Amino acid sequence: MRRVDLVLAPQSDSFNIIPILLLPFSARQKSRQLARLENGEEIAIFLPPGSILHDGDILQADDGFRLRVQAEREPVIYASSDDHYLLLRAAYHLGNRHARVELGSDYLKLEYDPVLQELLVRLGLQVDKVSLPFDPEPGAYIGGHRHGHDESYNEDHEVAQKLYHDHHGQNS
Repeated sequence: MRRVDLVLAPQSDSFNIIPILLLPFSARQKSRQLARLENGEEIAIFLPPGSILHDGDILQADDGFRLRVQAEREPVIYASSDDHYLLLRAAYHLGNRHARVELGSDYLKLEYDPVLQELLVRLGLQVDKVSLPFDPEPGAYIGGHRHGHDESYNEDHEVAQKLYHDHHGQNS
């Protein structure tokens, strides 16, 4: 079995040449897994913890074999509006609920959830349940949401302090 452990930038010249690994978002956020290519070959994926695969990413196996990640269609809420303020307001409410959201200039896309669907309808957006690829924003904290009690608190605090002092000066 091939072991995949390297993610390369998307390469437009290889889109039709190499095998495809079709994955829903839930699988594209797993750094360790067994997966099956469209041709039936099983591969083992070993990526750094916190890795998230995106549509078009190229993966390389230990033997040099390459494959392309393709986002699978899955049930999502597609909320749209010509009113950008309304979209911002909806994104704010979804963010307060820690919902993963894919942003577009005139739409928001999120994993299907009937409660969130009702919220978006009440806010006045055009809302449909559809089957589409889903590629949400990674968020401000790549690798997960952290709180002050996490084991990485001291390291995170030092980085935040350095950024603050670099921006405001040492005497602030």
